[in-house]
Amino acid sequence: MSLSNVEKTILFVKDTLKNAEAGHDWFHVERVWKNAQLILKEEPANQEVVELAALLHDIADSKFHDGNEEIGPLRAEAFLASIAVEQNIVAHVKNIIKYMSFKASLGSVDFHSKEMEIVQDADRLDAIGAIGIARAFHYGGFKNREIYNPAIKPILGQTKEEYKNNQGPTINHFYEKLLLLKDKMNTRTAKRLAESRHHFMERYLSQFLDEWNGLK
Repeated sequence: MSLSNVEKTILFVKDTLKNAEAGHDWFHVERVWKNAQLILKEEPANQEVVELAALLHDIADSKFHDGNEEIGPLRAEAFLASIAVEQNIVAHVKNIIKYMSFKASLGSVDFHSKEMEIVQDADRLDAIGAIGIARAFHYGGFKNREIYNPAIKPILGQTKEEYKNNQGPTINHFYEKLLLLKDKMNTRTAKRLAESRHHFMERYLSQFLDEWNGLK
């Protein structure tokens, strides 16, 4: 029995990301893929586009490629072409990967689709809540950043370039991005799921700051 395009993509992503940083590895992709499937139950859209984009969205994250924002979409395009996916689907997936990130949203976004809304929400859900906290601190450790420094304040309302070049403590990242995501969700499903994850982060930050300041 021949493999479906989704099954072929899973194998490709697992192999490509086998040595990836743990916040952007296969398990992150799998969670995003599952989130996307969950949203699809309530939000009609092209399932193949959504699943392929979810699976390939971090195939070459610019953070790990000297800030190159073209390499991810191009690698996805090349792979999908190699397994003979229809060109209109390839183009759609490529555009989703190019424009779906939080960083991209801080600049000019020239593309929009229901499918991108779903994949974007699925990815943002994995950036918040308990797993989002774990991912944030793992990446901060990976980049050897401070956990917290009261003297370094979060930079709110960042431009795309400011966001890309930010080297601040990990706690600042909550205020600069993660706590903003709840109100940026597109779909009803994601908005519902984001509520509890958002409140969990708020409780965590309150506890963290109390402990830091010797109050608990």
